[in-house]
Amino acid sequence: MKSFVVARDLLREAASRRWFLALGLGITLMLVVMGLSLRMDVVDGALAATRLFGKSMNTQIRAADVALRPAFVASSYLIFYGGLLFGVVACADFGPSLLAPGRIEHLLSLPVRRFELVVGTFLGVLALALLGALYGAGGLVLIFGVKTGVFSGRLIVSALLASVTFSAIYGAMLTVAIAARSAALSAASGGALVLLGIVAGERERIAEFFDSGISRTIFRGLTLFLPRVSSLARSAGEIAGSEPVDPAALTSMLLGLVVFGLAALSLGIHLFERKDF
Repeated sequence: MKSFVVARDLLREAASRRWFLALGLGITLMLVVMGLSLRMDVVDGALAATRLFGKSMNTQIRAADVALRPAFVASSYLIFYGGLLFGVVACADFGPSLLAPGRIEHLLSLPVRRFELVVGTFLGVLALALLGALYGAGGLVLIFGVKTGVFSGRLIVSALLASVTFSAIYGAMLTVAIAARSAALSAASGGALVLLGIVAGERERIAEFFDSGISRTIFRGLTLFLPRVSSLARSAGEIAGSEPVDPAALTSMLLGLVVFGLAALSLGIHLFERKDF
């Protein structure tokens, strides 16, 4: 499918940008600093002490896998929200660059259909976000594993959940970019969706602050179809911390993400098909 060719070209373009190289170096530097500054004394599978930047964090002897659960939960939230922030900021201009004068005319002259250009851009950005999230999560897994002997792939699950969440958000970002040709508006829409998704994840609690009646109904209606960002982040943290997760609720949220992302992407394809270049 030619969409994968478009996605491959987008990854090549990203690799040539100093911005993405700087982000990659930044993630690497953060991992190196954490690896050098974090010291964990493990004896027979038990964590005896933890030191960060030379300062003692905990001296209570506990099983290493149990003692690390709070660290895994905190790392999960860092990966989840950090991955979303990275995606929104770093990937906002791929849509507008696709529509740049001169480039779009050249692309349309190639034997590639319009919807393949949009789908290819979408897939390329998702691959880029997934690689970044997996790189950061894999680095943390390696650091904790080397320091303690506990290799937990649960942080990888957090990275995957962050990537799936970003896919729904980027579908809307790409549609905004097609409609407005603006990287700033694309990034703003992504940031707004993240914030609204945090609210939507707490919709039942927040709804209690509204008077029962029309205002509460409107709030629940407006947040019904939004991605449950905070709920997914909490599920990722529970998985990372080896806590029980409701499979039905998680599946429902993931299906909602898929529906939202596909609906947003379909709208973007529709707008792109109707544009005159």
